[in-house]
Amino acid sequence: MKILLAPSETKKEGGDGKFNLNSLMLSQQLNPAREELFKDYNQIVTSNNLEQLSKMFGLKKEADILKYANDISSSPTLKAIQRYTGVAFDHLEYENLNLQAQKYIDENVILFSNLFGAIKASDKIPLYRLKQGEKIAELNPAKIYKSSLKEPLDNYLENEDILDIRAGFYDKFYKPNKKYTTLKFLKNGKVVSHWAKAYRGIVLKHIAQNQIENIANFIAMPIKGLELLEIREGKQKQELIYQIEE
Repeated sequence: MKILLAPSETKKEGGDGKFNLNSLMLSQQLNPAREELFKDYNQIVTSNNLEQLSKMFGLKKEADILKYANDISSSPTLKAIQRYTGVAFDHLEYENLNLQAQKYIDENVILFSNLFGAIKASDKIPLYRLKQGEKIAELNPAKIYKSSLKEPLDNYLENEDILDIRAGFYDKFYKPNKKYTTLKFLKNGKVVSHWAKAYRGIVLKHIAQNQIENIANFIAMPIKGLELLEIREGKQKQELIYQIEE
């Protein structure tokens, strides 16, 4: 089973080594698109044009902008799953998981970076910043990756169950061409957004701890604080609806 996960605009600093595009998943198929975006991105971040950087990063304060204004071709790297921060990643608590659970995450989670496209949780990436939906110069990452990701990712996922816990925005990058499963979280009968991010992380942690291999085993897995209310079957999408318990 592979789990599709959204990234976060906020990132953890630090790392080691030097970034290498060829180390990312599906490099042969995706690197032409990555290189095009990477080149323009790096030109902007090394330009010291605060107005342009503010727009691309979605930041206002100069100190916050300068934190990300670095040549990423020579920047230190961290695993993608450690680089991203935010609600879902805080609740996943990757660094507190045992080695077996971490290995599961590394091998089975695919993140959708606005800059690098589809990457494995274990792929090592530099510190960067790109506001969701923002262009890089005149390039639209979602449009570029929608065309370049389709065939290689369809092939990569061909024999896998797919759990898609991304935010809906990332359908613009890639939508599976086979049956896949999504989650919806309700509290007091209403769909939640902030808590949805938290429970995506919680659900992923439980999946890794239990080494879940397919959707059937996932559905059968109890998750503390959640009750499975309904399974909605669509033509291609299966939606699991959970109630957040008080």
